[in-house]
Amino acid sequence: MTVAEEEAASGPLAGVRVVELAGIGPGPFAAMVLADLGADVVRVDRPGGAGGLRIDPAYDLANRNKRSVLIDLKADGGAAVVLDLVERADILIEGYRPGVAEKLGLGPDDCLARNSKLVYGRMTGWGQEGPLARTAGHDIGYIAVTGALSMIGAADGPPVAPVNLLGDYAGGSLYLVIGLLAALHHARAGGPGQVVDAAIVDGTAHLTAVTHGMMAAGGWRDQRGSNLLDGGCPFYGTYETSDGGYMAVGPLERKFYTEFIELLGIADQAPARDDFDSWTALRAAIADRFKERTREEWTAVFGASDACVAPVLSLREAPSHPQLAARSTFLDHGGITQPAPAPRFSATPGAVRRAPARPGADADEVAHDWGVTSLIEGNPS
Repeated sequence: MTVAEEEAASGPLAGVRVVELAGIGPGPFAAMVLADLGADVVRVDRPGGAGGLRIDPAYDLANRNKRSVLIDLKADGGAAVVLDLVERADILIEGYRPGVAEKLGLGPDDCLARNSKLVYGRMTGWGQEGPLARTAGHDIGYIAVTGALSMIGAADGPPVAPVNLLGDYAGGSLYLVIGLLAALHHARAGGPGQVVDAAIVDGTAHLTAVTHGMMAAGGWRDQRGSNLLDGGCPFYGTYETSDGGYMAVGPLERKFYTEFIELLGIADQAPARDDFDSWTALRAAIADRFKERTREEWTAVFGASDACVAPVLSLREAPSHPQLAARSTFLDHGGITQPAPAPRFSATPGAVRRAPARPGADADEVAHDWGVTSLIEGNPS
């Protein structure tokens, strides 16, 4: 058994080989998800790096559980080395603008001609066609045009960008992973290889499906901060505590709400929750009460109750939360605290096996395991 096979033996994607053409953002994260689940991911880095955000490779967690080889794709023979890898791969991931992979000689036609069972994953913001397909963009613009960004923020303020979690990673990476695994299943069931066109605008729009249904039924106003789940409701939102912390409140069901106002100590003075005209007064009563104690004190009050109240923790605080600690939701590997692989599998658990790959560090190992001698013989790296 090779080094890669030994390391991946416990993951549900053990035996799946992935070639990742280096990029930034959602493509690398999608490849990380596959690697966390046991796939053997070889990242093809370029001399000089992939551009974009700069980070010490030792801390780039999107490259954990991967191996890296260095290939100059623009040099004579560079594409040929990648095609040698493609011939032995199950999946390829690229995140270039439309047409770039084709110019490099690594487009879908080139790769599928070499490996007819290959699943060719394309990760872009705008997709492969349309008036904006060849233009630059980032998460905030993609979620803006889908309507998703319009829903986030206070009614009397501007839309608030949810970092780049909604577009890049939810609408982008995870939809790419879904597509890759579905196409891989199809290919292994006897079907042909195919191209998976994962556009962030498509995935993000898909995430709003239920909201569109609610709006069509009259249960959602197309106005930020005026609905049940967007901050318009006083018992679904965040409240400041006396020490400047915040508590997240979400007792939507009546029985949970009853427990909430009892533990909060306003059961005898809170306006009726179903009286929309009193929601302003209810919000004020809740806010005033939360300002009387610290976040830690309120956390102790609500504890393991069914009131659906939780402290708003920072990234550094989150790993120590009792529930997350009990589940080992975070782990330490190589001196870095990081989220553990998800989801979980009873028979084939994923694991963090390797620290983030350093560009070009694994050429000899990959050449041996994949049987691609061109990686070390005349590779234009």
